[in-house]
Amino acid sequence: MSKSRTTLGSYQQGDSTLYFTIKNSADSGDIATLEKVLHRMNKERRVVTENVIILVIKTYGKARLPHKAVNLFDCMVDVFQSRRTVRSFNSVLNVLLQANLFDRAVEFYSCANSVCISPNLLSFNLIIKAFCRLGMVDKALEVFREMPFRKIKPDAFTYSTLMDGLCKESRINEAIALLDEIQIEGCFPNPVNYNVLINGLCRTGDLTRASKLVDNMLLKGCIPNEVTYNTLIHGLCLKGKLDRAIILVNQMVANKCTPSAVTFGTIISGLVKQRRVAEAMNVMASMEERGYFPNEFIYSALISGMFKSGNSEEAEKLWQGMIEKGCKQNNVVYTALIDGFCRVGNVEDAKRILSQMTENGLSPNVLTYSSLMKGLFKAGRTHEAVEVWKTMPQKGCLPNEISYSILIHGLCEAGLFMEGMMAWKHMIGHGYKPDTVSYSSMIKGFCDAGRVNEGLDLLNEMLAGVSLPDTVTYNILLNRLCKDGDFPRAIDLLASMLDKGCDPDLITCNIFLQNLEKRGNPNTARDFLDELVARLCKQGRIQGASVLVEVMLTKFLVPRAQTWEMVVLNVCKQKKVTYQESDGVQTREKIEAYPSVEFQNEAFLPKETYTASESNFTESEHWWVADVTGIWKS
Repeated sequence: MSKSRTTLGSYQQGDSTLYFTIKNSADSGDIATLEKVLHRMNKERRVVTENVIILVIKTYGKARLPHKAVNLFDCMVDVFQSRRTVRSFNSVLNVLLQANLFDRAVEFYSCANSVCISPNLLSFNLIIKAFCRLGMVDKALEVFREMPFRKIKPDAFTYSTLMDGLCKESRINEAIALLDEIQIEGCFPNPVNYNVLINGLCRTGDLTRASKLVDNMLLKGCIPNEVTYNTLIHGLCLKGKLDRAIILVNQMVANKCTPSAVTFGTIISGLVKQRRVAEAMNVMASMEERGYFPNEFIYSALISGMFKSGNSEEAEKLWQGMIEKGCKQNNVVYTALIDGFCRVGNVEDAKRILSQMTENGLSPNVLTYSSLMKGLFKAGRTHEAVEVWKTMPQKGCLPNEISYSILIHGLCEAGLFMEGMMAWKHMIGHGYKPDTVSYSSMIKGFCDAGRVNEGLDLLNEMLAGVSLPDTVTYNILLNRLCKDGDFPRAIDLLASMLDKGCDPDLITCNIFLQNLEKRGNPNTARDFLDELVARLCKQGRIQGASVLVEVMLTKFLVPRAQTWEMVVLNVCKQKKVTYQESDGVQTREKIEAYPSVEFQNEAFLPKETYTASESNFTESEHWWVADVTGIWKS
């Protein structure tokens, strides 16, 4: 930036005409004409006021030409005989921020002293925003603490920018402390300040504190607005608390805040995820009554929900109604239809929808093809599924982790383990990282081929990487080890499973109970599960312990009194006392890997349930039965 100054020129005849031309060019975004006029004014040594320079800087900003805005500021004095002030300085700073050039904004701000610019409140607000967007919140706080020394009082915008930066860095308590500081400094917090904090708390799942903050907001006379309600509703939906979200919508209306299409869409999506499709349809009807028209994303969520609940006819009717109402058809809707038809086994209908999709000029994406592949594999049409895979690159759609996962899973389930292994190597070779489903499919393939050690090697690879094993992964290996009679290694693997924070489920219990059943003594089975429940309770994993207690009761294995006490006390501490009625014994494990892609993993055990009366095992037959408690304690 140049420091030199020249004698400012005086107004000449025709200046007003040139100024008018500059304004018109700026309004229309005609950069070429604007620059021609500036060049003429420079050549004729005419005065260009700072107001005109600011107008041109803003025009450069709208045209995404921030470098020209900086250059113009640099030559204001030497070329255009215009005086630089903090106003033009802030204009350039703002242009750099709008262009997301935060590093360049920090660099520009650092030159303020060299051009004799004294930053004002707006300057501080802009640079604090730049530091926050760069993730340099501590530096932003340092600049903030400098403001009183410059005799500049922060405003609500200053505080909300800092709060937002702190919340994004998960420093919620520091952000809330700033709310108290606002009031101490005599600056009244506005809805934006509260909304930033509420959003931060909702993102961390702390809905209790978020609700209390709304109460505090009302006590301070600050009225919640649409953003406040929408943020809370979204947070409640993410936590699955749909009933409270619906109550909040009614409260929103009572407080004369109109729910937006986003509000309704969030609730509809949440209800669909909980399989409450009928209620979701009622919310959509309420939405239409208020003059909002559901978009393609709301329709796709409802269509997907109807298919998941087995109501394919209603799903297709809804789709036809969507077309009649003139709602735009997009990839999301078509993919939901294709996935839905595949889910209920109507692969031919899915292929029909795919044809319609391409006829309407839409290109299927990787999820579209993945859904079709999944349906074909499920229908036993493995060859066709592989053909779909092969055509994807030809259609300009490159496979990703999801499609590879479906391919590997489908091939392994079809007994084509070698082909699955080739797909696995192909995926690794192309730089894709296997997910938990891919790993589990390969591990099952190794186990089915009697190569359990290679399956265990893959498990260790998972533990060392990003895709952590889940209960299904462990069950595959546990089942194979028990079938091979390697019960001590199965016990070791179960202990490792618990240490890694993975809770056993019904299938895990059945794997071990069936092995104990063959050797008699029902008390051993009870002691085994009882000790497992106690271990989970001691680790604070109450949900997993509760599931095992349910399994025990289903199989008429009554837990010990002290185990009952331990579970009940822990459940009551967490205020999770509920009543659930069992509707049968689980014989199938589902892997929900992706929002629109579901895998079915057959249970690896016979579907008969274990009962204590069928056991005749004696303690003398195996060393490890003598002290089941000792196995866990060791």
